[in-house]
Amino acid sequence: MGIKETRATHPHTVAKLCEEGGRLYANALRTGRIARADVEPAPCLMEFALLHPDPDDANWLRPVSPSVALAQRLNPIEHEITERRRLSIELADAFEPFMALTAQTTTSTHSITVLEGNDRINAALDLATAQCQHEMLTVQPSGHRPERSLVQGLERDRPLVERGVSIRTLYQHTARYSPEKLAYTDQFANGKVEYRTIDELVERLIICDETVAFIPARDDQKVALELRHPGLVSYLVKVFEFMWARAVPLSTGAPYETAPDGITDIQHSIAKLLIEGHVDEAIARRLGMNVRTCRAHIAKLATALGSGSRAQLGFLIAQSGILNQDDPTQGGDGTA
Repeated sequence: MGIKETRATHPHTVAKLCEEGGRLYANALRTGRIARADVEPAPCLMEFALLHPDPDDANWLRPVSPSVALAQRLNPIEHEITERRRLSIELADAFEPFMALTAQTTTSTHSITVLEGNDRINAALDLATAQCQHEMLTVQPSGHRPERSLVQGLERDRPLVERGVSIRTLYQHTARYSPEKLAYTDQFANGKVEYRTIDELVERLIICDETVAFIPARDDQKVALELRHPGLVSYLVKVFEFMWARAVPLSTGAPYETAPDGITDIQHSIAKLLIEGHVDEAIARRLGMNVRTCRAHIAKLATALGSGSRAQLGFLIAQSGILNQDDPTQGGDGTA
């Protein structure tokens, strides 16, 4: 009974012999034997076959030579290594005939890869960022990111910064009021890393060295596309640069200021999306805020325009002309 209770306190492997076990084994080696009762506090010595019964006296145990004990433990490990090496050679031989075929196919065959599951997505991102040498462009729509996700981001970005890779990241304006986002950006405050914010973002985007891009393929972020087609990646780079040129550096003051017409910038953005027919949930997601905050802004917009209903609000937005200033195709009289 005492031995069983003691075993519960020795959950280690032979590679991590407990302190008591090591002391008893060393004493046994020095004296040539040890009383069986003395090793009850360290049953691992018998489990690891470091002691064996004394043939002359059952109450005593004799130590196994360290070289013999080591050989006994190494033998199965070396056997496993040999078996793994054999398997790796077989796998290489099995795939070798296909390598030449891969070289003959066009690059478009591998231009789009579907990544299912967080593990595979993160593995692909880790590989792409590890190979990135010049610049990484990212679009990160706002929203609550779990601590684990933020830690992964730090672990992925820090090596890039340390080897001199430039990073440009776009957030929505709401990121300016997120302590988590601000704490994250403070980790990389230098000339090689730039952050800007814009009123509206649609989806996440990551581009490495203008050669590989990642975009989500499903709203739940469980499926992503890895894009390596030069034309697709080049197009996404242009989209990023278009948004970047219209974004505001994070280091500047808050962009939510009230215009002369009494409508704030964020309310202008909401008005534009309302006219396009988006529901509250979609507007909140695209502007990086929760639905409650979005509806509060809609209520303020309705009050500013004197709207008594949601249907009337759309009409008043269109009639007020507050969105004309955002459309360069509109002339002063509202015609093209």
